[in-house]
Amino acid sequence: MRLTILGGGGFRVPLVYGALLSDRGAGRVTEVVLHDPDDGRLHAVARVLAEQASGVPDAPRVTTTTDLDEALRGADFVFSAIRVGGLQGRADDERVALAEGVLGQETVGAGGIAYGLRTVPVAVDIARRVARLAPEAWVINFTNPAGLVTEAMSRHLGDRVIGICDSPVGLGRRVARTLGVRPEDAWIDYVGLNHLGWLRGLRVEGRDELPRLLADRALLGSFEEGRLFGADWLQSLGAIPNEYLHYYYFNREAVRAYQEAEKTRGAFLREQQARFYDEARRADVSALGVWERTRAEREATYMAENRQTAGAGEREAEDLSGGYEKVALALMRAIARDERTTLILNVRNRGTLSVLDADAVVEVPCLVDANGAHPVAAAPLPGHATGLVCAVKAVEREVLAAAGSGSRATAVKAFALHPLVDSVQVARRLLEEYTAVHPGLGYLS
Repeated sequence: MRLTILGGGGFRVPLVYGALLSDRGAGRVTEVVLHDPDDGRLHAVARVLAEQASGVPDAPRVTTTTDLDEALRGADFVFSAIRVGGLQGRADDERVALAEGVLGQETVGAGGIAYGLRTVPVAVDIARRVARLAPEAWVINFTNPAGLVTEAMSRHLGDRVIGICDSPVGLGRRVARTLGVRPEDAWIDYVGLNHLGWLRGLRVEGRDELPRLLADRALLGSFEEGRLFGADWLQSLGAIPNEYLHYYYFNREAVRAYQEAEKTRGAFLREQQARFYDEARRADVSALGVWERTRAEREATYMAENRQTAGAGEREAEDLSGGYEKVALALMRAIARDERTTLILNVRNRGTLSVLDADAVVEVPCLVDANGAHPVAAAPLPGHATGLVCAVKAVEREVLAAAGSGSRATAVKAFALHPLVDSVQVARRLLEEYTAVHPGLGYLS
């Protein structure tokens, strides 16, 4: 089976390859094609993968290419993890937004809109190429903003594109661990959009264990989301929010923390990864060793400003291991081998959330088999969550409309309607600044 990874020179590709190395079952991935427009990054990552494969019998063969069509032909699965504009683009997204006093995070608020506006046209082009060159392939999308990009691609690929994210997986794992439950034994009732969802229940043998957690302040303070949001707020909500909701519920504090930080997250990663790629290309060093050290630092500093604002302390060791690569492998196994499983995925709604139309991409538990991912019916969200979901989905639709039409007015509308952008005038200035620093937004007129 052939897997093509778009963004194959990306820093997290070794996580995916490491998961593939552990798969010894029939019908496993035997060939990995890395595609990236940057040949130097491809070379560095290929060196890491070669060290990972050392001593592993029948390790998947790795090839690299800068030709997108060549990469797609013959693919059974396409893993999309591209970053349009690179980490410099992310750093610019953050800088421009923070100068206007609003959040610049890459998937939430102004930064997420800017990232979406320059990413959607590229993702749509990829979807069209897949439909033409590899019509039987399944696309697994990890490109951010994941829900928005998955919805854009689904307009050309239908249900053959599925979005993944490690945030719900990590949240479910932490809540289960706190309750003394094995995650694989629990049904996790999680509903929302990508980076905008709530864990509303954790059922074991028909019994919901979440009320036990919500009633125990000591337990609530023992895991990351409990420390991040505080026991009082979680008890008021009656649910455990995805960590990215901290940007909504504690927006002023988050913006202030990012403004006062020595570097934004994007600027930190840009410099960190520049060092990694420089070192990993050197013949006298272990590329895998450099990658492992860099990754440990990257994971330990994840959402550091938010944790500092909340006094949440350092991340737990168990939460430094990622997880999206495991979701990707489980998804490919379920489809390729009909190994039926349940995963929280980004898929078309199909009535799962009654307040959204059938084609809206949502993040919910899905039953996965050889025919793809099938969202499981969910109880309605409470009013406060429904309002937020509908507002953010409306913004995503304006981003898609702007990307399709090239309309600046529609792009301004996308910024202005977001709950975390507090003025139409701010929205207009944001678009002016973003178009000034991002050549990829030149299509807007």
